Amino acid sequence: MKIDILTLFPAMFDGFLNESIIKRAISNEKVQINIHNIRDYSKDSHKKVDDYGFGGGKGMVLMPQPIFDAVDDLRKENSKVILMTPQGVTYNQELAYDLSKESHLIIICGHYEGFDERIRSIVDIEISIGDFVLTGGEIPAMAISDSIIRLLDGVIEKESHVYDSFNDNLLDYPVYTHPVDFRGMKVPEVLLSGHHANINKWRREEQIKRTKERRPDLLEKR
Repeated sequence: MKIDILTLFPAMFDGFLNESIIKRAISNEKVQINIHNIRDYSKDSHKKVDDYGFGGGKGMVLMPQPIFDAVDDLRKENSKVILMTPQGVTYNQELAYDLSKESHLIIICGHYEGFDERIRSIVDIEISIGDFVLTGGEIPAMAISDSIIRLLDGVIEKESHVYDSFNDNLLDYPVYTHPVDFRGMKVPEVLLSGHHANINKWRREEQIKRTKERRPDLLEKR
């Protein structure tokens, strides 16, 4: 998979690309991630990328020219262009799986007070990571990239994400490690039994119980 990210603040991605699972996925050639500075595509002598919106209002708005030119430069026949915006569809695990099957993603990170409306004409999907507003789309772009990359073959063991929260509209089951008894809180006996059928049954029951308690809306989807 190839991911191209358009941003006004490329340095924000330094840590993201050089730590943990993402770094290993890049080193093992499971994913190629390129960070592009939107200002590099500006035709303005001062590399200006924003302007005041027509009709008044506070804040600056991203202009269409740099982003149109960037997408024109990067887009291929198999590309999917994503616009990070609070007005997009709410991101979830199902969408993460769908996007992990794509071969090329172009992610546009907004900033300031938003985008020129015409930019929407060149995107395939608008995505929000929740009903709140951030200063820009960089953190959401990292979040969805991380969620997608970990689903790629060979990045992590498949079992590690098959039972993730939100798969099959259920939250994940509880997990325990040593010691068996910590401050009076003990590991459930079934997990110490070695009986895999009983363990799997217990885990499924705990998934349903936890989902019912914390996210009953997910059970309604089932």
